[in-house]
Amino acid sequence: MGAELLLDNVGRHISLNEEETAYLLSLIEFKNVERKQYLLKPGNHCHHTYFITKGCMRIYQCDSNGFEHIAMFGIEDWWISDLPAFLTQTPATHYLEALEPTEVIQIEKSDLEKLYLRVPKFERYFRILHQNAFVAQHQRIMQNISMTAEERYLFILKKYPALEQRISQKHMAAFLGITPVFLSMLRRKLAGK
Repeated sequence: MGAELLLDNVGRHISLNEEETAYLLSLIEFKNVERKQYLLKPGNHCHHTYFITKGCMRIYQCDSNGFEHIAMFGIEDWWISDLPAFLTQTPATHYLEALEPTEVIQIEKSDLEKLYLRVPKFERYFRILHQNAFVAQHQRIMQNISMTAEERYLFILKKYPALEQRISQKHMAAFLGITPVFLSMLRRKLAGK
């Protein structure tokens, strides 16, 4: 099932023939990740990017006071990685942790480069993904600058309605840049409306 989900995702952006599909499948590796298991920690080299076929993950950093700052969540049909570390092959600055038992398909950076050479249309595929990631990151920055915590929370609930049931209040608060206590107050306020 995991390979089919990946091929469906790829097929939304590029068309592959049988030989190209077989080559892609020869380069990927399936991996099961237990809840609370890390695929990456700061300082480690990020050799893979991951396509989630089942489960939920988060990417985060800890500041000097030990507070977690979640950059993003990843669920089924999403790619996830410490993208700057993966692209530049420099030490990671983020943790990549499974929040649920998770299944991923991973591809190594060197194999991705081989894929680009043998099937150049994959450069288009990943360009589209990276453009979408850039747009989402820009929107998130602008939301953090211009929206209240309540507006950001409502936006997340609207855009990803199932996510709240899959992540803890602590993690949602870290993603929004607020405390869990403030998020509880916010939820009570919204429930009273």
